[in-house]
Amino acid sequence: MRQLALLFLFAAMSQGVWALGAPTSFRAAKKQAARVYRDHHTTFYCGCVYGTRFSADHQHLAPDLNACGYKVRKQPRRAQRIEWEHVVPAWVFGHQRQCWQKGGRRQCQKDPAFRAMEADLYNLAPAVGEVNGDRSNYGFGLLPDTPDMYGRCDFKVNFRQRLAQPPVNKRGAIARIWLYMADHYHLRLSRQNRKLYAAWDRLYPVSAWEAQRHRRIRAIQGWANPFVTHRLAQSTGQGPSASHQPS
Repeated sequence: MRQLALLFLFAAMSQGVWALGAPTSFRAAKKQAARVYRDHHTTFYCGCVYGTRFSADHQHLAPDLNACGYKVRKQPRRAQRIEWEHVVPAWVFGHQRQCWQKGGRRQCQKDPAFRAMEADLYNLAPAVGEVNGDRSNYGFGLLPDTPDMYGRCDFKVNFRQRLAQPPVNKRGAIARIWLYMADHYHLRLSRQNRKLYAAWDRLYPVSAWEAQRHRRIRAIQGWANPFVTHRLAQSTGQGPSASHQPS
């Protein structure tokens, strides 16, 4: 029995799973997320490679903006750092909790359900800080009349419409995160948004990295995103038809 336990511990360590179980705070989740992305240092929306940058008093993660052709829109300092983006914004799921009405995000830090959503690794991705800030708590959609904003980074924000358009190659992953969060935490999702994300889920298959990321998060948190496993099963011919979606 002891040998089996040691073998399991060694296997977990070899995969970078140092602490089993879902993180219980956003702070802990960011540390776990960094381990999930330990060999995939690429921002979610813009595809910018990032690394550790050292200064006199601290160290932080910073993207290589020149290499990825990123053009700073307005916030040069924030563009120089990596932030952990909630794909489904904390503002969105927070506003569906009583705690937010009583005192905003700070008050919700005392709410176990909010803390679980805030720390869910499936919903976290590294982003250029400026993009994270500009996206704010906006939903996703299509902005055909909005010009390019960040150079080669194919991400757009319409501040008046409070809407962001993500790159084509991230729309499937975004859809599966939104659908998972809505179903797993019983969040309200408008019919229009559910229809959009269902379409993106069908149109854009799971990438190799999305599948690897899913395996690593599942090993840490202990449960799957059924929208990812459903598409993976379909791609191998082992799953149900497209008309049978996770619920």
